[in-house]
Amino acid sequence: MKSNLLALIFFISGFLFAQQIDVVDFKRAAVSVSFQPEMKKVLGEVDYSLEILKSTDSIFLDAVSMEFSQVMLNGNLVDFRNDSKRLWIKHKFKKGKTYDLSFKYKAQPKKALYFIDWEYPEGNKQIWTQGQGKYTSNWLPSIDDMNDKIEFDLSIIFNKNYEVIANGKLIEKQISHSTMTWHYDMQKPMASYLVALVIGKYDKQIEYSERGVHLEMYYYPKDSLKFEPTYRYTKQMFDFLEGEIGVPYPWQNYKQIPVKDFLYAGMENTSATIFSDAFVVNDTAFVDKNYVNVNAHELAHQWFGDLVTETSGTHHWLQEGFATYYALLAERDVFGDNYYYWRLYEYLQELDVQDKSGGSTALLNPKSSSTTFYKKGAWVLHLLREQVGDEAFREAVKHYLNKNAFKNVQTEDFIREVEQASKQDLSKFVKLWLENKDLNYNLMLESLKQSVFIQEYLMVDCELYTSKCKEYLNSWISDEAMAKVIEQIPNQITSDNFKSPIKVRQAIATSISTIPERLKQDYESLLQDESYVTIEVALMNLWRNFPQTRNNYLNQIKGIVGFHDKNVRMLWLTLAIITENFEPENKSEYFKELIDYTSPKYSFDIRQNAFMYLKQIQACNEQCKDNLKQGTKHHNWQFSKFSKSMLEAINSN
Repeated sequence: MKSNLLALIFFISGFLFAQQIDVVDFKRAAVSVSFQPEMKKVLGEVDYSLEILKSTDSIFLDAVSMEFSQVMLNGNLVDFRNDSKRLWIKHKFKKGKTYDLSFKYKAQPKKALYFIDWEYPEGNKQIWTQGQGKYTSNWLPSIDDMNDKIEFDLSIIFNKNYEVIANGKLIEKQISHSTMTWHYDMQKPMASYLVALVIGKYDKQIEYSERGVHLEMYYYPKDSLKFEPTYRYTKQMFDFLEGEIGVPYPWQNYKQIPVKDFLYAGMENTSATIFSDAFVVNDTAFVDKNYVNVNAHELAHQWFGDLVTETSGTHHWLQEGFATYYALLAERDVFGDNYYYWRLYEYLQELDVQDKSGGSTALLNPKSSSTTFYKKGAWVLHLLREQVGDEAFREAVKHYLNKNAFKNVQTEDFIREVEQASKQDLSKFVKLWLENKDLNYNLMLESLKQSVFIQEYLMVDCELYTSKCKEYLNSWISDEAMAKVIEQIPNQITSDNFKSPIKVRQAIATSISTIPERLKQDYESLLQDESYVTIEVALMNLWRNFPQTRNNYLNQIKGIVGFHDKNVRMLWLTLAIITENFEPENKSEYFKELIDYTSPKYSFDIRQNAFMYLKQIQACNEQCKDNLKQGTKHHNWQFSKFSKSMLEAINSN
């Protein structure tokens, strides 16, 4: 590779991260932690084994706002300094020597470890971690620098009535009166940000991969009927990725745990993915919102991010781009080629919107957006595979992972392997797709046109209405193409179009806001669809268009809840309250229920829905406002921002 810019980036990133990792190598950490959840405190003991690479008079651990005691080096008290950001150990460390560093600590973390619902008797009490980036040091003295990989073994002491899940293999449980100690063993090293634990009330089911890897899938006891649709295709995708990547799953087992009020969709902690319980779904919800893509994405990270880890943000696409791409491959194995190309098309449209707003950046820009790292990163791998061929691509990925297992990588490490496997000079490819900030939309679209499915979709276009468009509505084009036509010419829809599959019917529901009398009966049939999106939209539109039959519609879907955020139930409650002659004797109970959903005992997505509906009908009372004030302090910054904005809007009226 002859790219000067890329070489300069590699030099700079290498210089920035040649810090303590050149002086000391932390090998292993034996961690014992307990918690005081009502006070949101962590009590811990840690024993680190380390090797000195260069003689030095001090080393450090990242530790945010902690108290330390009994700090010992090789069994003797040692001089230390705690500056609230780091624990500094002062000693004449000798090159080539190994040391044992142990201490006790107390922490009250403001991020990275969250105590959920301990102040609410009826809440879903949990403790869970989210250390993405460099935040584990808020609850565990560790190394923020992801270039230092450590074998973490966790022992967790907690109330025996709760389940405790962490990285690695559970090797022992010890009961002592009201508590239990859970001992988890990791056999291989990982970056500190991937250390994880979850405590809560869970059941689990175990499946086994083709190679016999334990796939442990956790769920709340009340959600036993949602287990199958939530974890649907898990084993198939696990086995597919092992075969496609060509490198065996690198950890002892694989666990997945849903939690309340998670910060993101999911997080790929080593051997233990934590994900938002908003993805715990039933069969109907699965149609529109399911865990499959997040499941595949976080699983792919077990190789790309956990086994091999970026050296710095410059190479973040090596984690997110790879996880996005391999998730698409896994979904392709489940749903077929058309799904794969459709998702690539959707990614391209998202990238195009970003480009037109002036937000495009190079893939190697550490300040790039998630859209760039994830979607453009996946696209680059798709295009690279097209250029070098399947065989060379697979061989390169396999060598790349095996050569750099449990180490840190830069983009050059991967490109070098692809060049060797393909016998191609990829300097032009790197310049065009990794270093260049431009989108190259037309080149990407040409790649997509290899799919007949995409060709058809692009050909079918009725923005400029022609006589041919009406023919499209009666032809055997794909559901995606049919939905596109319906969105463009909703006034041409006939009763026959309602006989289409569920996704096309959903397009009808969302495209027609003014329902003609001739389609009233057909449109009413949408309330029977196995889609909570369709039901919600159809109910709202029917209620608006036909006041005389509002009670019929409300009675028809009275017991439907909808997604995790109770989308259908929230709309139903709101309409039941404001529909003048509908169950007047029950209106106070319906209002009480809607207000109750703003309470902190519910997940933030449920609360947000309730707040929005109450604002729309100008019914946010004092209890609602108090709950909104509480929301401004929520650990999820998006919900906190929403709460602040809504509180200001309500108070200004």
